[in-house]
Amino acid sequence: MTEHKATNVTFHHGSVTRDDRAALLRHKGATLWFTGLSGSGKSTVAVAVEAELTRRRRLCYRLDGDNIRMGLNANLGFSEEDRVENIRRIGEVARLFADAGLIVLSSFISPFRADRDRVRQLHDEHGLPFIEVYIDVSLKTAEARDPKGLYKKARAGAIKDFTGISSPYEPPEQPELTLTTDTMSLEDETAAVIAALEAQGIIPA
Repeated sequence: MTEHKATNVTFHHGSVTRDDRAALLRHKGATLWFTGLSGSGKSTVAVAVEAELTRRRRLCYRLDGDNIRMGLNANLGFSEEDRVENIRRIGEVARLFADAGLIVLSSFISPFRADRDRVRQLHDEHGLPFIEVYIDVSLKTAEARDPKGLYKKARAGAIKDFTGISSPYEPPEQPELTLTTDTMSLEDETAAVIAALEAQGIIPA
């Protein structure tokens, strides 16, 4: 539960409804939450889905872990406390974007199950679709890819609290969608995400 330090504040509702925005955009707002180990392929899949949705003329926006840490969350490190706050802030941003009618593609390791569940609850409380997409890949495969050289640094002790090495990753128990990026093609992964959006009525089939 977030502690509210601001006092004497009141939420102000506008006259434009979520249905109004959906009618304007011709699709519903929603958050797709891609979670998995570093190097699992979260960002790669999200980029491909973003391109396909844009090709279909659906308004979407991609929130990426490194990008957000360069701005909104530049003051956060990688301690457990900071990781919790990192995901809390992103959850709030994703919820606002989804409420505005966008399809949010959120790509974060988000290693702790409780943090992801809080983001899901936040969306549920506001009646917004939340689709958890588990990018399932073995640690061996992710470490072999190591596109940023982070696993090598973590093994050498240069990076502390690194997920999968010195900090745990808690996989989703009941994700809406699971993608195995070491056995699926990017085209099949993208198609699976689009099919999930169609099945939930977020975009028209």
